[in-house]
Amino acid sequence: MINYIKNQIQASIDTKEKILKDNALMETIAQVGRECVALYRNGKKTLLAGNGGSAADAQHIAAELVGRYGFDRPSIPSIALTTDTSNLTAIGNDYGYDKVFSRQMEGMGSEGDLFIGISTSGNSVNIINAITAAKAKGVKTVALVGRDGGEMARIADFAIIVPSSDTPRIQESHILIGHMICDIIEKELFGKGVVE
Repeated sequence: MINYIKNQIQASIDTKEKILKDNALMETIAQVGRECVALYRNGKKTLLAGNGGSAADAQHIAAELVGRYGFDRPSIPSIALTTDTSNLTAIGNDYGYDKVFSRQMEGMGSEGDLFIGISTSGNSVNIINAITAAKAKGVKTVALVGRDGGEMARIADFAIIVPSSDTPRIQESHILIGHMICDIIEKELFGKGVVE
């Protein structure tokens, strides 16, 4: 069992090393961080959504921004579209599960905001629909995905594709990337050192 545990840890390390060696991917992460800083300076917000573990990641990232990530500072507006059970169940019942995020985007997204859709496959239909709805409102879009990026990577403004086909490794990397973006936002907005 110890060897199994070591192998799981090594697989996670190997995935993160692939990210570290991919300069284009690193630049995309940095670019998304810069986009977030710019939109917050313009009084806008981020919105996030995913299914299952990706829903948990969306909520985690939003909480880091609204609450705090590394140090005390004013709250930063971020909404996880996965948290309102009345919205989710009403929209799911009346329009279908494929519309649970796009319908919320229609009501809560504003031009200049940024939507982060999270999916290990990149093919979650309700996230694809949310990206489409976001674009129609002038909301910039990020696909935080794995595998080949799926349809989400093809239609989003920015695609952050974790180089793995293993769902747990993709999810572990998603939260690492989410944390990096939160750190960039916090440090850039509140003067705790410019991120280079």
